[in-house]
Amino acid sequence: MKVASIRSRVGLKVRRLPAMKALFLLLIASTTAFQRAPPVVAPSRINNAPKQPRCAFPRPSHLGGTNDGLRVTSDDLVGIRGGGDGSPPSIVAKSRAFVSKNFFLIGMGVAVSFAKLLPELGKNGSVLRPELFIGRYGVTVIFLLSGLSLKLSELTNAAANLKLNSLIQLMTFGAWPFLVGVPLTKGLELFAPSLLSKPLLEGLLILTCLPTTINMCIILTSASGGNVATSLCNTVISNMAGIFLTPALLLRFFGKSIELPFFELVSKLCNKVLLPVAVGQALRATPVKDYYTKHSSFFKRLQEVVLLGIVWNAFCNAFTKGLGLDLGNAITLFTILPLLHIGSLMTFFTFFKSSLLNLSPGEAVAAAFCSSHKTLAFGLPLINTIFEGNPNLAAYCAPLMLIHPLQLVIGSLVVPYFKEFTKEGQE
Repeated sequence: MKVASIRSRVGLKVRRLPAMKALFLLLIASTTAFQRAPPVVAPSRINNAPKQPRCAFPRPSHLGGTNDGLRVTSDDLVGIRGGGDGSPPSIVAKSRAFVSKNFFLIGMGVAVSFAKLLPELGKNGSVLRPELFIGRYGVTVIFLLSGLSLKLSELTNAAANLKLNSLIQLMTFGAWPFLVGVPLTKGLELFAPSLLSKPLLEGLLILTCLPTTINMCIILTSASGGNVATSLCNTVISNMAGIFLTPALLLRFFGKSIELPFFELVSKLCNKVLLPVAVGQALRATPVKDYYTKHSSFFKRLQEVVLLGIVWNAFCNAFTKGLGLDLGNAITLFTILPLLHIGSLMTFFTFFKSSLLNLSPGEAVAAAFCSSHKTLAFGLPLINTIFEGNPNLAAYCAPLMLIHPLQLVIGSLVVPYFKEFTKEGQE
């Protein structure tokens, strides 16, 4: 029995030996394979990509991605330093950026100041002929560029928006004369009869019956990032309708029969507005369209320069000719007219941007400009034609001649606000 027990123990040791040997060989093979394996490359070094520095702060959740740390790139560091060479932006670079951002407002101040210093240089009929190069050719360029920049589908969609177009015309020929003109003139006549003379009060009422501006609201709409197609369509609609509606309103208020050179006014409107727009649309089928798209920022600045030229010419004429007003009436008009224009502009803007109308921000801006402006180019010949020979003709024209440059100044001041509004709407 003892011998058998010894044999069984020896057999157990013999059977355990192959298993221990196999385990030992497996360990050796694993170690050898690990030593021969290629080194593991960090993810940030794959394909020779530079390792990105990491910040100890967690990545904000609103920036998206994983919350495993904020990566800071070299572009971010350049933006923080202010320049690729580590130097802060120079004074020249800051000044250039400021002028570029506020070009229109700065240009407005320069135009008015230059007109005050040398009014004889920029008045109609001077050696520079601003009424020709700015009033005719410059305005033609504006409408030509408007036609070139707009797709035909944008124009047709704007023309087909009957609800918006009807509201703008209702504000121009309905709200202005009956909700502004009549209450204003009747109130001043009743409560402050000595504030303005009777002819000037009638001039204010005539002002409220006129259509919108032909070029000013289009340029201001474009500068504000608004819907230029809506502005262009309503400019044409308003001035075409004004040939009939303005005399009808004046007949209603003044009770006199009025005859207008209908075909002459229509021909002037077609030559000044419709023809340049049609030519611009035709040029969209040529390589001119690609050139315009490539240099769109230059052409947009060109439109602003033309508008500044119109401002300069208007103020030169005002400083040279004067309006034949005494000091009291002039102060009163310079108080009433800016308040009237600012109030109408912001009231119409608040109305058109309301959620009930469901208009885009660009349409609201265009509608506000079109509804609040009154035309000098159409209104002055119209008043001269209707009231020819009237001894109060100068007083009838005075409010319109005063509000024309004020519309330019006030419109330019609100352009940055409207531009921010349209940008927020696009985002």
